[in-house]
Amino acid sequence: MRIIRDYTYVNDADKGASVAIGNFDGVHLGHQSVIELARKAGAAANAPLGILTFEPHPRQYFAPKAPAFRLMSPEARAHRLEKLGVKRLYELAFNATLSALTPEEFARNVIKDGLGLKHVVIGADFCFGKDRAGTAESLIEFGQQMGFGVTIAELLTSTTGQVSSTAIRNALTEGRPRDAASMLGHWHRFEGPVITGEQRGRDLGFPTANMSIDGLHLPKLGVYAVEADILTGPHKGSYIGAASLGTRPMFGENKPNLETFIFDFKGDIYGETISIALVDYLRPEENFDSLEALITQMNADCAKARTIMSQL
Repeated sequence: MRIIRDYTYVNDADKGASVAIGNFDGVHLGHQSVIELARKAGAAANAPLGILTFEPHPRQYFAPKAPAFRLMSPEARAHRLEKLGVKRLYELAFNATLSALTPEEFARNVIKDGLGLKHVVIGADFCFGKDRAGTAESLIEFGQQMGFGVTIAELLTSTTGQVSSTAIRNALTEGRPRDAASMLGHWHRFEGPVITGEQRGRDLGFPTANMSIDGLHLPKLGVYAVEADILTGPHKGSYIGAASLGTRPMFGENKPNLETFIFDFKGDIYGETISIALVDYLRPEENFDSLEALITQMNADCAKARTIMSQL
């Protein structure tokens, strides 16, 4: 998959894709249905499958001090899209210049002239251009004028209601990772490098792989049964474990992070990229009376997580 970040400097070989447009936070089932329509349109037009998205997320750009809401980092999103067969990821810089384009300028400067797209697929609620003045209907009109096809995808619903990033965030906030997964079409994951922690877990007999979760939506704090994929280095592979998502209340006030104890694993993975999937919520964070009580509970957590993961 090729990543293109500037629509004003695009090689001819990277133009002419059939794309789905959106932010694709989480790459959930609704997003996947839009991507599938772009795939089919591309096959009919002999065009590669592409995604047109923006970085930072426009919501971050306009409200940089708002609470973190993203389900995925840009890197995790790119990895998920590549798994779906995306060949061109147009990850455009969302800045003052791009946000100031009128709907017609966006259609002409970005879609037609900049990227030379053959077909675009959008959701029924898609808005674009300055002040979000452009609608799905107006993009169809611009496509007819400028020579690119447009398909409007209907919003996807599930047994729990409309599939959306908001609904997924709500499920995670309430400690329902399986409900989130039913809308995502995959486990909700945190992806990033293993960082150096305070090594308390090692001292307690539970060495953990620590990850920063800065800038991402914070699920319900507590202990989870997890799938742990090591993506780089000599220990690449899929494992299972138990993870603590939280502030470690027994050890003072701390910034939230994710600490994963990988079962039956020995090896140095500092600096390697890992992906941790939240499978089941086990319990909330607790402040124990003693380290012995904490270790007893951690043993119980691990036993429960092993049972859960063995039943998948």
